[in-house]
Amino acid sequence: MAGSPAPDAARRVMAAHGPRGSARLFLVLKSLPVLRPLHDVTPPRDVLLFEHERGRFFTVLGLFCTGQGVFWASLATAALTRPPVPAWPPDTEPPDRSRLDLRSALWRYGLAVGCGAIGTLVLGAGVLFSLRSVRSVILRAGGKQVTLTTHAPFGLGAHFTVPLNQVSCMAHRGEVPAMLPLKVKGRRFYFLLDKAGHFPNTKLFDNTVGAYRSL
Repeated sequence: MAGSPAPDAARRVMAAHGPRGSARLFLVLKSLPVLRPLHDVTPPRDVLLFEHERGRFFTVLGLFCTGQGVFWASLATAALTRPPVPAWPPDTEPPDRSRLDLRSALWRYGLAVGCGAIGTLVLGAGVLFSLRSVRSVILRAGGKQVTLTTHAPFGLGAHFTVPLNQVSCMAHRGEVPAMLPLKVKGRRFYFLLDKAGHFPNTKLFDNTVGAYRSL
């Protein structure tokens, strides 16, 4: 069986130049680039890649959104309550109030719908922001899966684990001023990593979770 070209060439150089050729060959081989070892992206144990603890802020945010929801819901309920009909003397014929009642009903229902919409938007925005704000990112042992923990409403926390190839970072850490968007396959809206958080291993983060993938 014929040998590979690289060892044959090395033998010819060593035969032609002797010890001096061997030293020269060693220097050439030493200068060649070495492939990055696989353990850089396949850690033997769980590795924390990102952490940003803001439990107090999300507790206050949850209380604020809940209060806003109750406030606007009470306004909507009050708007739907029909005003009392004034009492008229027995000998007085009451005026025709059909047109006034129609206008009053339209105004009350419109106000109720507006108050309900505002309360729903405030409450929904607070819940969505809490569910998409990432508290921590952990690369599991072996580098095949990643666990994302979000703050969730009232800072109670919620976590899930997905394969690493289903996570895509939509921008590099140096390209965004405040929030780093993460796309997770099968889930709507981006997950947000606040750059004010702590990145214990930036190199491993950039090579795994921080890499862009076409999902």
